[in-house]
Amino acid sequence: MSGETDLDTLLRSLSAELVDGEFVFVTRPDGHTPSGISPVMVFREAEGVTLIVEREEAEAHGLDHAFPCRMITLNVHSSLEAVGFMAKISGVLAKHGYPVNPVSGFYHDHIFVPLGSEPKVLGLLNGIAAGRD
Repeated sequence: MSGETDLDTLLRSLSAELVDGEFVFVTRPDGHTPSGISPVMVFREAEGVTLIVEREEAEAHGLDHAFPCRMITLNVHSSLEAVGFMAKISGVLAKHGYPVNPVSGFYHDHIFVPLGSEPKVLGLLNGIAAGRD
């Protein structure tokens, strides 16, 4: 299951799904993930651990957080070695003034976009798939 590497195929096959919930980024300098937290992403950096968690969960645990956002899953099985896929998507979003925080999983790429921007971003992603960008 290596995934697709051809950029044109990836772009034509692109479909985007808005994931339920609001998400935030949390940093834990001590590297500890509090009990009861179920992050959708954990990444270790020299300064500590970054967690992406549901906003409700972060607030219930009293965790400082940043970047309230929505998660959009790109439903195309992209290879981890695909070249240009995220660059194309982030470039189109940047052209329209939308920041994006991408995360690649084994099967799919996911983007985190500012809360409230998701309807426009979904439209732009549909435009990419239709060859309009």
